[in-house]
Amino acid sequence: MDDQIESSARLQNSMKIEREDHKLEKRLCREVGRAIVDFNMIEEGDKVMVCVSGGKDSYAMLDILLKLQKRAPIRFELIAVNLDQKQPGFPEHVLPDYLTALGVPFHIENQDTYSIVKRIIPEGKTLCSLCSRLRRGILYRVADELGATKIALGHHRDDMLQTFFLNMFFAAKLKGMPPKLVSDDGRHIVIRPMAYVPEKDLSRWAQVRSFPIIPCSLCGSQENLQRKQVGNLLREWDKKYPGRLENMFSALQHIVPSHLMDSQRHDFKGIKTTGVANAEGDKAFDAEEFSAPTLPGIAAIGIHAP
Repeated sequence: MDDQIESSARLQNSMKIEREDHKLEKRLCREVGRAIVDFNMIEEGDKVMVCVSGGKDSYAMLDILLKLQKRAPIRFELIAVNLDQKQPGFPEHVLPDYLTALGVPFHIENQDTYSIVKRIIPEGKTLCSLCSRLRRGILYRVADELGATKIALGHHRDDMLQTFFLNMFFAAKLKGMPPKLVSDDGRHIVIRPMAYVPEKDLSRWAQVRSFPIIPCSLCGSQENLQRKQVGNLLREWDKKYPGRLENMFSALQHIVPSHLMDSQRHDFKGIKTTGVANAEGDKAFDAEEFSAPTLPGIAAIGIHAP
């Protein structure tokens, strides 16, 4: 009898996990699909170069785009591209084996950027800036050679929030990571299909799909990076104040230039009375309109609802 009860409990638990995994898959496809539609990321006839690094995010992006490709109302191609930067110990066989088994077209670009970065950047200094510039230039060239019309990067919602705070804290700019942009040379369109996806969902999906994760021995080995510190701060907020990250991300999509201080974006000098009431109401005292339901956890930072 005990064996039957235990077997039944295992079966129920297995079915519950399967249901949760299915819900996660649907959510990921929905959020990626929503971002693609909202920002017109992929169009009829596009050839999308999917940049795959060997990390959980890029694996998930490719996985979800392949699912969406089968059900999309438009036709588009996918080609996976990996830049092998010749980092010591990099398992060269992992990605080719995985992509071959997946049946997706792919290209491995071999460029020894590792040696360049290690030679130029002093020991203990942040490697990411130079590494990303070198990587970006190479990927743009590869996109031209492959005839790709879009370049897809695996950044997610939390990456975009981190970038916003990094720019605010360390560059004194209200600047984030856009879901879609034109490259500096005006020749390439870069898209981030996972702009709406939280990192915790990608971590779970990586476990579900058992992606063969390849750790980065460059930036992944630097523990005190400012981006990691900001990432830890966001994760702590998410744990203590559920909904805060969603509110902050939503704020990036609801900008009010007249209530900031950039005179390049709003003509403060030219403001004059109109004698006509504002249909949206008086915005002069917006600070008094905050309430606890709008900003989760605000009591913890000394702001109380009126």
